[in-house]
Amino acid sequence: MSHHDERTFVMVKPDGVQRGLIGEVVSRFEDRGLKLVGGKFMQIDEDLAHDHYGEHEDKPFFDGLVEFITSGPVFAMVWEGADATRQVRAMVGETDPAESAPGTIRGDFGLDLGHNVIHASDHEDEGANEREIDLFFDEDELVDYGLDTAAWVYEDE
Repeated sequence: MSHHDERTFVMVKPDGVQRGLIGEVVSRFEDRGLKLVGGKFMQIDEDLAHDHYGEHEDKPFFDGLVEFITSGPVFAMVWEGADATRQVRAMVGETDPAESAPGTIRGDFGLDLGHNVIHASDHEDEGANEREIDLFFDEDELVDYGLDTAAWVYEDE
């Protein structure tokens, strides 16, 4: 990982998987210049769902979050790049698709708050990236490699 790179966690949720949007999501991040360093197609069990959404455990919508995220397979990913978390969040859009700008993933593909296609670590929650990456990936599942296009994405490569 070079000095300006940051890793961030992203997940295509069950609705995005069912709608066939994995490729579209991956393409958008690749087109932006981010580097995929880990990917896993998986079914989340209740224990992992509880760990993932633990900060919402006392909220009335917690059970619905767990039920939804365990309702079908997801595609979990780790992306790397300069200021990756903020870049990804801008591309994902607002949590509520109705408030997301056209051109964002949620703005283009989401209509419902509960089925908003994608999850991305929050850049304002310090430590969220590391915690979520550690929940979904072992260190040996993340690949550190050079990307030949980096010189065309970053000035100092």
